[in-house]
Amino acid sequence: MVVTRAWRNGNASERDFPVDRVSDLIGADDTFVWVDYTDPRAADLEQVEEELGIHALAVEDAVERGQRPKLDRYRDSLFLVVYDVDGLDADGELVTHEVKAFVTRQALVTIHGADVDTGAVERRLDANADMADHGVPWLVWGLLDAVTDHATSTVEDIERRIDELEDDLFEHGDPRAQQIQRRSFRLRKALGVLRRQVVPTRDSVASLLHGDAETISDGIRPYFRDVEDHLQSIADSVDQLRDAVSSVLDTNLNLASNRQNTVMKKVTSWAAIIAIPTAITGFFGQNVTFPGEGQWGGLFASLALIVASSLVLYRVFKAKDWL
Repeated sequence: MVVTRAWRNGNASERDFPVDRVSDLIGADDTFVWVDYTDPRAADLEQVEEELGIHALAVEDAVERGQRPKLDRYRDSLFLVVYDVDGLDADGELVTHEVKAFVTRQALVTIHGADVDTGAVERRLDANADMADHGVPWLVWGLLDAVTDHATSTVEDIERRIDELEDDLFEHGDPRAQQIQRRSFRLRKALGVLRRQVVPTRDSVASLLHGDAETISDGIRPYFRDVEDHLQSIADSVDQLRDAVSSVLDTNLNLASNRQNTVMKKVTSWAAIIAIPTAITGFFGQNVTFPGEGQWGGLFASLALIVASSLVLYRVFKAKDWL
């Protein structure tokens, strides 16, 4: 599926026109276009290559899935790869969608799967239609800004989940140590994936700012700087959250060790208490004469000794917080 839009003199002029008209439309210097492909075929990309003169290597990269976030420069075009972050799934795994873009002086071509909703980009562009005079850089900014906002929302969600983990650590009763451990590792993995996508994207934006001075005019440059600042802030937050997850893991292990020590103290204390009646009954079970043998008084005296000794030990261990 393909959606096309064109602007002339900073105003929207056409929509849903055939791709084979792109070269004719951009023949006018005051016109720029956005071609948005969803799961394109190889023939579609060959048509784009012909219409816009895209480098063959860039088209080859666009066909392959799993490209790393990057910005490649060619003589008349740029090839941009970013990832749209769609939060965490039910298992705590990071959900990301690959978005590729060809950027020329008068055209932006985006390529992505059906999972990507470009409606957020369109709404952002429509809300900032007064910036359309900046041409294709305005389109690129809209794409990058939408991707950055989604990443920001994901970081906020991860931060909330880490706060819940920290609360669960010290909840009354069994804090489900294994479950906390599993959730912590998943969050740490998600943060690692997010960082590997955000940092290269930040570098790509910085490269656009510093390497395309003629393409990105002074009027729109502050907006790209704003995106760069947000991406840097996300990268810093990810590093801090990774430290927080590591702290949760360490605390969870320490608490598990403390609980094990507590269990050992309780087992030892009860073993000592049980040893008292064992010793007394063992003593009176010997084949020797002792005071009270064969009398009810001797039985009650031994029982009283067992109970008294056990209570003394119980109170001593309780006072030491062993029980």
